Amino acid sequence: MEKYVLANNGDEQQAKDVFQEAFVSLCKNAKTGKFKPENGTAIQGYLYQIAKNKWLDTLRSSKNKKTVPLENIPESWNEETENKESNFEQMEISFKNLGGNCKELLTRFYYKKESMAIIARAFDWTEAT
Repeated sequence: MEKYVLANNGDEQQAKDVFQEAFVSLCKNAKTGKFKPENGTAIQGYLYQIAKNKWLDTLRSSKNKKTVPLENIPESWNEETENKESNFEQMEISFKNLGGNCKELLTRFYYKKESMAIIARAFDWTEAT
């Protein structure tokens, strides 16, 4: 797993974290009966697949994050402000500055009222992502 994470923009600590999370998931799935190994190599393959999916989720979420420091948000965003037209204009400007995936996600969720399952399929993500 470490080789996989290192080859895909990760570091040694991230590889250890992903492996640990995958191992915990494997244990939970085995205890609940969600996973029943049929042979000796099934556990290794299942553990690798969980770890790989967790790392892919990490990559997807971190590359699409765009944060804005709170000090850069104008005071006019306060909902109690009487000038709501100004707030709407600032919201439009901020929306235009978002990345393509962010715009599409917000449009699908808020305007098209699509479910998380449909949105996840459109982006080739899991619903948890």
